[in-house]
Parts: sequence; structure tokens; C-alpha cells
Amino acid sequence: MDTGLEHKFARFGETLDLQDGAVIEGYASLFDQSDQGGDIVEKGAYAASLAEGKGIKMLWQHDPAQPIGIWEEVREDARGLWVKGRLLLDVARGREAAALIGAGAIDGLSIGYRTVRAKKNDRGQRLLQELELWEVSLVTFPMLPSARVSAKGDELPEAEALRELAAAFEDARQELRCVGRAEA
Repeated sequence: MDTGLEHKFARFGETLDLQDGAVIEGYASLFDQSDQGGDIVEKGAYAASLAEGKGIKMLWQHDPAQPIGIWEEVREDARGLWVKGRLLLDVARGREAAALIGAGAIDGLSIGYRTVRAKKNDRGQRLLQELELWEVSLVTFPMLPSARVSAKGDELPEAEALRELAAAFEDARQELRCVGRAEA
């Protein structure tokens, strides 16, 4: 079943913290930065969707059957889409998510959205002007290289190596897509 829902990933560092074992806050999307798919979210892209006041879901890996917490605040500022919420530690996956974030094994967020309005720039990149935001998920392999998730404290050295490996895989996947289009 095609719902038309798209996903956009972001990796965070000091911009998302795990506090008291359950509270997380930071940026789920950054404006004016090209992700590995070539999309750029423009300032104000979420304004209309947020004005509707729908509750944005906190999911595990975009799985609608696995809500893991509650986003208590979702807003745009000059930098991007800022979120604050809490993992539900009474839910098994919520406890797992808190442990994985704390250990540095999970370091990304991804938004689930529908594109309402977009255009292409002169470099062929999609400029996302208006998005209907549905959910923000905790994910293993995020897409926006300029941001990443971390818990308070030192990051494990293996986490950086895994991020670099994930970025290399994504780059290779994008190149294969381009080759496939050129041959078609």
C-alpha cells in the first residue's frame, strides 16, 4: 500500500540529548542543508502543518505499530524543526531506545512527511517548500550528515565509524541510481 509518505533522516550531535533516561530534545530537520538524497528543506516548510495542531507521533524506525514515546513540543525556529519529548519507559521498545541512545548505538532521527509544495533549483535539487509532517522516528541510519544524535557524555569511537560506513553505503546507492537512470 503506497501512502505517499516520504522520510527524511537527520543525524545529531550536541543538538539532541537524552536526559534523565527518557527526555530527548533537539533538531529533527535542519533548514537549507542538502541531505544525501539532494533534498533541501526551506525555512517555513513545516509552518502550515504545525499550525493544524495534529499530534506528531514518535515512532521506532518509522513503524506505525511501534510508538515509543510522545513529542511534547514540535516547532520551527531559524535553524530547523526542533522537537522535545519523552520516551515511554513503560513500553519495552521505549526502554530499548533509551539504552541504545545512551550507548551511542542509535544516533538518528527521521521525519515522515508528505510533500505539499516543492521546486527544483538550478542544480536539480528538490527544494521542499511545504511539508505535511506526520511523525518523527528514532532510526539507525540517518541521512543528513551535518547532524547526529548523542546521549550526554562521551561518544563511542565505533559510532563515528558506523556513521562513516552508512554514509559510504548511501553515497554508493545514490551513484548506482544515477548510473541506472543514465543507462535507461
